[in-house]
Amino acid sequence: MQALFIGHAYIDVAFLADSIPTGDEKAIARDYSVSFGGNAVTAAFCCAKLGITPDLLCSVADDWLGRMFSDMAQQHRIPIHARKVRRSSLSFVMPKGDKRAILRMRDDDYLHPFPPLNIAGCRALHLDGHQADAALHYAKVCREAGILTSLDGGAVREGTEELLPFVDVAVVSERFCEQLGLSPEETLTYLRGKGCKVSAVTQGERGITWCEADGVVRHTPALPVPKEAVIDTNGAGDIFHGAYVYAYMANPKGSWEDHFRFARAASAHAVQRLGNEAKLPTLEDVTNAELAFGAP
Repeated sequence: MQALFIGHAYIDVAFLADSIPTGDEKAIARDYSVSFGGNAVTAAFCCAKLGITPDLLCSVADDWLGRMFSDMAQQHRIPIHARKVRRSSLSFVMPKGDKRAILRMRDDDYLHPFPPLNIAGCRALHLDGHQADAALHYAKVCREAGILTSLDGGAVREGTEELLPFVDVAVVSERFCEQLGLSPEETLTYLRGKGCKVSAVTQGERGITWCEADGVVRHTPALPVPKEAVIDTNGAGDIFHGAYVYAYMANPKGSWEDHFRFARAASAHAVQRLGNEAKLPTLEDVTNAELAFGAP
């Protein structure tokens, strides 16, 4: 096991349309995609595409959507440690410019405890806050073993506060800040106070605001992808997380500024494509995004 990602799996149906019909109306979408979804799940697929394949502990149902998800993971050679649920979770995603509307159906009634895993050889753990019991257990185990622990804080979830003292790298959203009632800078202070060694707030097209243990606040701007080139921003943040975890494992002595710059180029590649499968970058794609949009 090179890395372990823990989260909740979805099947995402993304479509491009001018509006959603209501009542007895009909409409035709311009394009669509069907792919895997979920925060840590998409990050795991990104890491695998870049060249380091993690193990993935996630929800899996014994239904046709679950079998579709398993086939997707097999194509990317991602080992799945399934935590059984009755029904697969499903998302309908309607991107529009730099926004996206999402309708989700989620089954997070896990039928069994999380599985015990051998973490020998593991170099990084990435969590998205789902499966709070598994997240906390493996965060403690990995922290004790000196393995990097990373959190995608898309929202303040049940168990987040208990989890944070075992997180090395916390990269959270502006929504996370709003839930705490704090500014991005205040959130960085809060995360440092919890013991996070690297803390960051993602701010979409405005980049990320972040700091390390020294408390010096830094800002890394996003690459300037032209608005007309942006097709689907859903999942771009998950690609960002998967890319910086990959960058750390590929070069553990590298700086976090470099890791985040690599990840922002991966996200710049992602927003130009519809659906999570199409978003997955290769190393060449990351380099091309840097060359195309500059490196401010």
